[in-house]
Amino acid sequence: MMDFINDPEEIYRESFRLIEEEVDLSALPPDVRAIAMRVIHSCGMTDIVDYLRIDPGLTEAVRAAFADGKPVLTDTEMTRCGVIRRQLPKGVEVKCLLNDAGTVEKAEKLGVTRTAAAVARWRPMLTGAVCLIGNAPTALFTLLEMIDNGAPAPAAIIAFPVGFVGAAESKAELNHDPRGAQIATLLGRRGGAGMAAAALNAITALGSEPS
Repeated sequence: MMDFINDPEEIYRESFRLIEEEVDLSALPPDVRAIAMRVIHSCGMTDIVDYLRIDPGLTEAVRAAFADGKPVLTDTEMTRCGVIRRQLPKGVEVKCLLNDAGTVEKAEKLGVTRTAAAVARWRPMLTGAVCLIGNAPTALFTLLEMIDNGAPAPAAIIAFPVGFVGAAESKAELNHDPRGAQIATLLGRRGGAGMAAAALNAITALGSEPS
């Protein structure tokens, strides 16, 4: 019989103990440290701490957005599914327009990715929203271009697009100019829906134990 830990609380305790043993996060503000811990836990790579960029005001911005009933706008269904719904305040919606008929039609008409077309359709919901991008560099590029062209700024941009084409560049641009939003991102090629969702889930956990 294989010997492994099967108690969920013990798994979390041991996981976070090992993270703290491998990387020193003590200099970070408590909210930022909690987000960094969750993102590291989601991918198993402690070395990403040097590439994480998390604004100290991110948690406050997200909570204020939710207090105003603003939605979470996600680039893909994978990202949307990673959000722990029970931790969200009542009435806060998590939206993904990727597979809407209007998105598919718009993408085909403009010759762009469906994620870019979906983000373009965020505009009416964008003011003060929480943007959660976990997969597509074109989603982040499109969002930043929209704001540059006069679209209202979201309250927060949590962006972890992943891959070899555009991921590093889109996140570098966000880090260079967050367009007035509070941000969390991971510089370089690495990222993914799990990491993006982990960052938001750390905020909505409101200081509770991992769940």
